[in-house]
Amino acid sequence: MSILDEIILHKKKEVVITKEKTSIKDLELSQHFKRSCISVSERIFQKNYPSIIAEFKRKSPSKKDINITANALGTCLNYQDAGATAISILTDEKYFGGRNTDIINVRDQIHIPILRKEFIVDEYQLIEAKSIGADFILLVAECLSKDACKSLATLAKNLGLEVLLEMHNVNQIDKINDNIQLVGINNRNLETFETTIETSLELIDHLPKDIIKISESGISTLNEIKILYNFGYKGFLIGESLMKDDTLLRKVITL
Repeated sequence: MSILDEIILHKKKEVVITKEKTSIKDLELSQHFKRSCISVSERIFQKNYPSIIAEFKRKSPSKKDINITANALGTCLNYQDAGATAISILTDEKYFGGRNTDIINVRDQIHIPILRKEFIVDEYQLIEAKSIGADFILLVAECLSKDACKSLATLAKNLGLEVLLEMHNVNQIDKINDNIQLVGINNRNLETFETTIETSLELIDHLPKDIIKISESGISTLNEIKILYNFGYKGFLIGESLMKDDTLLRKVITL
């Protein structure tokens, strides 16, 4: 069993338990549920330089502990001050050290969009994402069918959430649908966890021309961003390198 299979199996069990503890009605009564989401696609489209989705995560299956004691609010405020277009916050606890309260504690303190970075396997998680203050959500094409991508993206749109559909190979492109605003190419193979920006370079010509393209993972230098930006990627989801040093983020606006 791959690490991705293990994560998805655990996530499905976790969602069942969470549903028993907190009803959809309870989620809909949260203070954030009725707020209007901030459009990340509009913000990326308006910029004439690379947009960085700066990621907050304490650990990962590939790198283990990155900064296990990191404070979400302090880190995200630093990202915002450094010029991030949006923030990505991992909410998976077992594998990434995240929690829903990381988004809740940050939401009212920043004015840029927040991505709930999570392994979405159930519609319940979308309602949960809205209730904790997320503006857009991640769908991982590798662990969802085409029909599931369609139904989840449709519900997300109805909730006011935008969708980042993440994929790793050309066989997943047919999972893009009209309710998806951004497509992310993950440079990390979720089976082997190896990374190369060649993945983004190889796939861009296969993507719809009018969709916002995001390159994800394995990006750590200004030159890599410049290469990918010139190829047509408008945004970059970067986590590990920024958790260690946000200097890269501050340099991007000079491109």
